[in-house]
Amino acid sequence: MFLCLVFVGLLFATSHGKPTLPSGIHPLSDEMINRINSLETTWKAGRNFELSQLDHVKSLLGVRRDGNKHRLPVKNIEIRNDIPDTFDARQQWSNCSSIKLIRDQSNCGSCWAFGAVESMSDRICVASGGKTQVNISAEDLVSCCDSCGYGCQGGYPSQAWQYWVDTGIVTGDLYNGGGCRPYSIKPVHHAHEIAPTPPCNQICQPSYSKPYNQDLYYGDSAYLVPSDVKAIQTEIMTHGPVEADFQVYSDFPSYKSGVYIKQSDDLLGGHAIRFIGWGTEKGVDYWYVNFSVSFYMLEDEIAGKESHFFSFFCHFSQVGCQFLGL
Repeated sequence: MFLCLVFVGLLFATSHGKPTLPSGIHPLSDEMINRINSLETTWKAGRNFELSQLDHVKSLLGVRRDGNKHRLPVKNIEIRNDIPDTFDARQQWSNCSSIKLIRDQSNCGSCWAFGAVESMSDRICVASGGKTQVNISAEDLVSCCDSCGYGCQGGYPSQAWQYWVDTGIVTGDLYNGGGCRPYSIKPVHHAHEIAPTPPCNQICQPSYSKPYNQDLYYGDSAYLVPSDVKAIQTEIMTHGPVEADFQVYSDFPSYKSGVYIKQSDDLLGGHAIRFIGWGTEKGVDYWYVNFSVSFYMLEDEIAGKESHFFSFFCHFSQVGCQFLGL
């Protein structure tokens, strides 16, 4: 058992001025890509998905909304006076291997769980000074947390953190990996159906040395951070990466590079992500974000290259952060 402070994030919008794309453009179309690139904005677009995959893309955006029912208390944060212009948690805590790891949720709408367990793992390492290095199990959270929502059909990030405080979560790596309960859903690319939620088997895999009940890790508290850039930066600098809820608009599935600022008002859904730092590119401030959905480039599929479980840059957007559950 290990106690540490935890944080469940914020909903951050990426609007910066009036969106310039008309409504109704197919999100995965060449027209969308060409229109974005013609704007010569802060980011570049390209093809990541087949045109027929729109429903599947939406199904991976697994953050559910339910008013204030799942709202956590807001933490009062004393803003630090040493916030730098750039910050990268991977460099700050270079001995914490979990911060460098970007997991693959596969064809399951479990982003709400992945953003949580990734940040939990990071914060355990940070709080222990690097002495405790574990990967908290997405499998255990997705399959066993009934209050969190609907497993692979989506869930509530705030409840994931509360579950960690109340019930605890065991360890578990990627598919076919180590720990008590590694992820059981095989990585797939260009799937058209959502995988069923794994069963809640509260037993460790045979090769693991501990029994389930002795492998549980707990959080000390679960809370939200105020909707303020400096408050979020202070939280990351002090305790490690945070989970956030990202509103995905129709232009984002075509993101390739640069600092993302939304150009569309057509909302596709909510996706949970992990903030690991911030910086500035060509005078544009951004969050450094990890994303657990594979953006599998079609040209890479032909070449047999690896898929992209990727990081991207997202604009501060006039703060643009709101609490989960509003």
